[in-house]
Amino acid sequence: MSVIAVERIKLFTTRSPWWCMIIAAVLTIGLAALSTAFLDASDEAGATVFMTQGGAQLSQMVMMVMAALAVTTEYRFGTIRTSFQAVPQRAALLLGKTFVVAVLAGLVGLIASFGAWLVGSLLAGGADLSINTGAEWRLLAGQGIVFALSAVIAVAVGILIRQSAGAIAILILWPLLVESLFTLIPKIGDDMAKWAPFANGSSFLNQGQEMGLAGEFAGGSDYALSPWWALLYFAGWAAALMVLALLSASKRDA
Repeated sequence: MSVIAVERIKLFTTRSPWWCMIIAAVLTIGLAALSTAFLDASDEAGATVFMTQGGAQLSQMVMMVMAALAVTTEYRFGTIRTSFQAVPQRAALLLGKTFVVAVLAGLVGLIASFGAWLVGSLLAGGADLSINTGAEWRLLAGQGIVFALSAVIAVAVGILIRQSAGAIAILILWPLLVESLFTLIPKIGDDMAKWAPFANGSSFLNQGQEMGLAGEFAGGSDYALSPWWALLYFAGWAAALMVLALLSASKRDA
């Protein structure tokens, strides 16, 4: 527990986590406000809970950047050596850091998703944005889970890369560009895209959603796994990367 307390203090004594939390919340809630504030009566009739979550992926990227910086900053300034001297069990230290960052990211994801839904409901007063189905609850509450697992992946990448710029570049390009490019590969590209980790994280959230004004294919329509299996698959990627990162940290010089 002392390791977790120390990592919590270390995280919150720097500015970047605070800025990332604010930006992540503002992105999701702000885009929800923009997407619902100017709907006319006919558009409000087609509005759905799904359309309030349009900024969630960008917020997820912001929290991944925060998670990566939580570890790469220590490598950059050499404070990780002091941390390893204080806690010789490197795995315990890094897992404590990962736990703190993942919990924080999960809380931000929940606040952002439900905040966006609330703002959308208030601004689009004529729309029925009540949460009526299990899929809609999964979309909103599931953001916290996806944010937390994304943060675990980000910490693992940070441990493996050790450099802020490189880790951030990978974490932004991987879900936003690389997975999209899989479809360009002949014959196997579509199958590769279905099994991409972040695509399955989105699959967990988006399956069964009523897209409404967002369009029939806004959340994707061709999934490899059912929602909860997709989440388990995404979690498996996070766990595998963290195991590789811990093995790397235990063998490399700080």
